[in-house]
Amino acid sequence: MKFKIILLLLCSFAITQNIQSQESTNFNVDFETFTLENGLNVIFHIDKSDPVVAVALTAHVGSAREKEGRTGFAHLFEHLLFLESENLGKGGLDKLSARIGGSGANGSTSRDRTNYFQTVPKDALEKMIWAEADKLGYFINTVTQPVLDKEKQVVKNEKRQGVDNRPYGHTMYVIDKNLYPEGHPYSWQVIGSLEDLQNATLQDVKDFYNRWYVPNNVSLTIAGDFNREQAKEWVHKYFDEIPRGPEVERQEKQMVQLEETKKLYYEDNFARLPELTIAWPGVYSYHEDSYALEVLVNYLSEGKNAPLYQNLVAEKELTDRVEMYNYTSELAGQIMLQVTAFNEVDLDLVENEIFKTLKKFEAEGIPKRDLERIKAQQETNFYNSISSVLGKGFQLAQYQIFANDPNYINKDVEKILAVTAEDVMRVYNKYIKAKNYVATGFVPKGQTELALDNSTEADVAEEKIVANAEEEVNSSKKASYQKTASSFDRSIEPPYGSTPQLTTPDMWKKILPSGLKLYGVTNNEVPLVKFSLEMQGGLLLENPNKVGVSNLLANLMTKGTKNKTPKELEEAIQLLGASIRIDAGDEKMVLSGSTLAKNYQKTIDLVQEILLQPRWDATEFKLIKQQALSRIQREQADPNRIADNEFRKLIYGEKHILGQNNLGTEASVKAITLEDLKDYYSEYLSPKRSVFHIAGAIKKEEAIKGIRGLSVAWPPKSVKIPEIAQPELPEKSQIYFYDVPGAKQSVIRFGAPALAATHNDFYAAQVMNYRLGGGGFASQLTQQLREGKGYTYGIRSRFQAGKNTGTFLISTGVRTNITYDAVKLIKEIIEDYPSTFNGEDMEVTRGFMIKSNARKFETLNAKLDMLSEISTYGRDKDFIQQREKVVNELTVMDIRELAEKYINPEKMYFLIVGDAATQLSKLEELGLGKPILLNNTKE
Repeated sequence: MKFKIILLLLCSFAITQNIQSQESTNFNVDFETFTLENGLNVIFHIDKSDPVVAVALTAHVGSAREKEGRTGFAHLFEHLLFLESENLGKGGLDKLSARIGGSGANGSTSRDRTNYFQTVPKDALEKMIWAEADKLGYFINTVTQPVLDKEKQVVKNEKRQGVDNRPYGHTMYVIDKNLYPEGHPYSWQVIGSLEDLQNATLQDVKDFYNRWYVPNNVSLTIAGDFNREQAKEWVHKYFDEIPRGPEVERQEKQMVQLEETKKLYYEDNFARLPELTIAWPGVYSYHEDSYALEVLVNYLSEGKNAPLYQNLVAEKELTDRVEMYNYTSELAGQIMLQVTAFNEVDLDLVENEIFKTLKKFEAEGIPKRDLERIKAQQETNFYNSISSVLGKGFQLAQYQIFANDPNYINKDVEKILAVTAEDVMRVYNKYIKAKNYVATGFVPKGQTELALDNSTEADVAEEKIVANAEEEVNSSKKASYQKTASSFDRSIEPPYGSTPQLTTPDMWKKILPSGLKLYGVTNNEVPLVKFSLEMQGGLLLENPNKVGVSNLLANLMTKGTKNKTPKELEEAIQLLGASIRIDAGDEKMVLSGSTLAKNYQKTIDLVQEILLQPRWDATEFKLIKQQALSRIQREQADPNRIADNEFRKLIYGEKHILGQNNLGTEASVKAITLEDLKDYYSEYLSPKRSVFHIAGAIKKEEAIKGIRGLSVAWPPKSVKIPEIAQPELPEKSQIYFYDVPGAKQSVIRFGAPALAATHNDFYAAQVMNYRLGGGGFASQLTQQLREGKGYTYGIRSRFQAGKNTGTFLISTGVRTNITYDAVKLIKEIIEDYPSTFNGEDMEVTRGFMIKSNARKFETLNAKLDMLSEISTYGRDKDFIQQREKVVNELTVMDIRELAEKYINPEKMYFLIVGDAATQLSKLEELGLGKPILLNNTKE
């Protein structure tokens, strides 16, 4: 996939087909479907709430259609389809996306489908339909051997980043290989194996395309603000003459049963804690038992009332979390349970307690009140999932592909609501009780005694680090090929439609007597309200010698109140279909939440209770301390988190408060007492330093009335935010190296102190960075390191800051054996950027920065972000229009001057986290001095 995506596909609303209304007490989404003569299925959904359109092309092909020995091919093909087509040209889709202000061409591959999607301003709809048709029907001739070779490297880097170079990355490989019999289409991973990826041939690509990427195996979904009849005309124009392919039969369901329980272990190079994963054979998507299974896994594992939480976390203190989920796919499914245990905990003990808990559930079943709670949460989650036009489009395509009927969602709702306590017990007995399973124990190196008894060692192929193991690739050469015939000239890009008018949401503001400020936006698109209470301070107010207090406080405050136990509070929140959480950051603590609009007042009453009547539960305090220590230990083995933490130290200094990880250290967390949290709470949380943001289906008067009680009861006190030393540029550039022996990738963080978000140049610097590394596939860093060389899966640069001076940062992960080459190339790109930025770069930048504003306020979260930007940094209501003026007035020379001023490769920190034994010595040739080793793993 281009970027990893998690789609929440929950279902609790009624939907109408072919524009015929149905009565429902739930949310209604109208849609229309039609099919072209070549078999292409088209789904339209009109939503005029924002001037944007989402376009998604979904092919009914995933890794389940692959052959053994060619695993990972569906995903590799997803990558290839973005690169070029006959009429878009090389990199044409990414260039088009940048020009039209799109969200960025993206895609994902699962076991059973591959999708391609993007949200664009509505005036670019014809361009997108033209582009999607070109990808589907006019693509395959553009794939050459150099193109294929380069993209293999990109995908292999994705595997290294997401699987090989992170803790527990091989878990699903071991589970699926043992859960499904040899030859079953789910017995291999979607990402495939490095060996199979390398063996893919050009003929494989063409055969795969001709078999699966045909109109009669594809759905086109268009959702948003558009004219139905005009869009139909465009769909027919661009898609009609793409020929129908071979008939594609739906695969037979292939559910599995295990003849015996299998237990395996693996010594994980990146793990610092033991992890147990259990998988039982389950059911396929939309199976009649899938609905009760969803309720079962939710009840057993989620929240403080969950039996597994009660036993393993609260009582036995074996772990800080238990995850259980029902993983369904088109042909089969599996029920997953995962526990990352505390340090040195024997996984046999964890397994024993899991089955004791399940035995207790057999006797007690699920209470009726918990059924109600789970369904209320599903309703709110669903509204969140369709708050964007892309979310609505995904939902419709999901049912078309897997249920062969978008209107299946009506049946889904009936089945969800029909689940009874008896159903939950029935599926438990059918799929879990006394059933065989696969269990894996992933343990730290040298700690096999923590694995399950009678386990066998899992067979996992580890890549060896070998210099020059892969040939240098160069796909930049223009390929020659014969164009596919068409009845009209497809090389002519369609014109824009009418330019959408940028409309900033109407914002209202109120200051209450306590000093609490309110900023709000009313939006009735979904019956939902989202809110955030931002309290200034966060890490800034902590003692540098005892870091971790604000994080622990944020976690403890939602663990009960004076009059409610932790379980009672959690249940009260969930019965409202609400969520409330508190997070601690560098400069603020944020209480955020979401609720059904009808339950706003009751939800805010709970917010007031949480803030003003803390429980200070000693048992919960002990638990959250252990959770923090567990997170710190996990981060110590994660190369990406190591890189983030070490980079902060380089920028700010090890003793500076912003140089600290706000989790703290093992020593500081152990030293923190409950009194430390009470002191922070009483001294620093005040309405005079707080702002409440709200967006959703609520009027100003109702919002103010709801929060007034909190304002009256919250004692105002003055809180002084300390002045801190601002970081300065280093005198000269220097390479720093953190050794992770055996790392499959080198994680890179290059950068320097830059600007505060309040600086007059901050937004202009962000504009300047777009073509360097802020514009995704429109950026030079991505085009050269990923698209040109295949060194990385992804790379970006950005300016990040709050009210204090922040950083300019380049971040990526590259395959280990080209670390030197990648660093050298990055350095050359940033050195040349000021002199190479030209008029075309300026036009692309200007086009994206202005046109993308049409997408700026689509979701409730986006509206909250706007309110936060205004309240935190003192922006004007029309700051987006002001920024458009800035963009229009910037010249090429302005951009060059900004680049020279804020991106100086001669005064920069170059941090690399990777395998020192194979990479460290060569880096000295870069001319940045002798690399400084930050840790010594040989001691």
